[in-house]
Parts: sequence; C-alpha cells; structure tokens
Amino acid sequence: MNEQKSGVIWGVSAYLIWGILPVYWKSLAHVSSTEILISRIVWAFILTIVLIVIMRNGRLLMQDLKGLWRSQKDFWSLFTASVLISGNWFLYIWAVNHDFLVQTSLGYYINPLVSVLLGIFFLKETLTSSQKMSFLMAFMGVVILTVSYGAFPWISFLLAISFAVYGLVKKQIELDPLRGLVIETFFMTPIALVFYMWFFAKGEVALFQIDIKTDLLLVFTGIATALPLVFFAKGAQRMPMYMIGFLQYIAPTIMLFLGVVIYGETFGRIELFAFSFIWLALILFTVSKVVDVLKEKK
Repeated sequence: MNEQKSGVIWGVSAYLIWGILPVYWKSLAHVSSTEILISRIVWAFILTIVLIVIMRNGRLLMQDLKGLWRSQKDFWSLFTASVLISGNWFLYIWAVNHDFLVQTSLGYYINPLVSVLLGIFFLKETLTSSQKMSFLMAFMGVVILTVSYGAFPWISFLLAISFAVYGLVKKQIELDPLRGLVIETFFMTPIALVFYMWFFAKGEVALFQIDIKTDLLLVFTGIATALPLVFFAKGAQRMPMYMIGFLQYIAPTIMLFLGVVIYGETFGRIELFAFSFIWLALILFTVSKVVDVLKEKK
C-alpha cells in the first residue's frame, strides 16, 4: 500500500470517528456538558502522556516545552489555542445534547470557508472569482436559514469561528500534533481539576455516582478525543491538502444524517433549500482549490 492510500485510510477513519461522536455524547446526555468537557480534557491529557511514554517521546516533549517558554509569543499563542479548542468542545457537546445537531453540522460545513476568510484578513491570501462566488452562495444559504429560524444560527458560527481561529493560531506554531495536544490539555487540566473539585464539593458530579457505564464513558472521553486526532495527523502527513479538503465534509454529513434521521431534528424544505446553497458553495470552492493545486504541479 502506497503512502497516499494509507493516508486516505487514516484520514477517513478520523473523520468517521468525528462524524459518529455525537452518538457518544448523546449517551452521556444525563451528565452536565461541563463535566463531560472536564473529563475530556483530563483523560485526553492522561492518555496522550501515556502515548508519549510508550513512543519514548518524553525528551522531545521537554524540548517543545522549553522552546515554547523561550518564545513567549508561541507559548501564549498555544495557551490561547487551548482555550479556543476547550470552548469549541464545550459548545459542541452542549449543542449535541440539546438537540442542535443540524446546527452543529452547519458549523463544520462552513468552517473551511471561515478559515479561508481568516487567511485573507490575517495571512493576506487571495481568492479566485469562483471562490468568491462560493462565498456568496454560502452567505445566501445562511441568510435563508436566519430568516427561517427567526434568529441567527449562532451555534454554527461560534463552532466554525472558534475552530477556524484555533487552526489559524496553530498554523503559526510548528509543533508535532500529539505533543501539541499534550501541551494544550496540560494548560487546561489544572483549571478543569479546580472546577471538578468545586462540583464535587457541591455534590454535582456524575463520576462514581451513577453507574459503571457512565464511569467508563467519562473515562473513555480521552480516547474519543485523542484517537481521531492521532489518525488525522497520520493521514495529513501522507496525503495532499486537496484530498483533506474533500474528506473534511465526511464528519458534518454524518452529523446531519444523525440529527435528521436518527434523532428527528427538524429539516424541512427551507433547511434543504438553504443547505443546498451551502453544499453547492463547498463543491465549487473545493473544486477550484483542486484546480489551483493541479495548475501549480504543471
């Protein structure tokens, strides 16, 4: 098996896991979103530390930490990234468990477009005419949803913006994905533990209080967080960016299917009409990016 094929397998595996994760969070709907987030941070930190030990990357991790401390800009940028991704995780879990899975799906559909907008403003990137058209079509879709809902789909945009800004910040820091996740969760773990002790003192925790199934699900949030990230990192190293561009729509498509078919969220003609604009925008945008890549190779 060549590198690109193995990369696609790793990448598809990551996006499939991300797509079905709402089922996992739904199984923890009886637990507060805050406790799920705390568990996700703490257990992801523990798991990634174990992986670092197994891979014998402890020395490299220490070098990363020393390098970040020497470059205060990178240190605080990564801290900011850890805050952003924690906020994104919390909103995502809360939205899934409060029956906003369709809006969650929309957020991850428009995330690539928000990332490109950030690239224009902060990295001075430029767009082709077809890419500009794709933005206009996506904007029309969001306007239709806003009018039909009678309110702006804020969950979608907060998810998209927080993840896009997280990606922009991480783009400025050269760091191994797994070791980066260790450091990001390390930043948040002390804060998470303080909150956990506070909730424990108030008698508002689920861990060791309900049943063994809940306990295991909370502990395994670390695996649910770290595993797809490791898979994605392996895939990204072995396949071109345009392939990642196609694969990234797997997860929100699965989320949309789960929200509408499995969990019965509303998705009528107006939603279909609005999403059609967004889907067409993403197709146009992705194809134009692929064409640009192929032109550069010639």
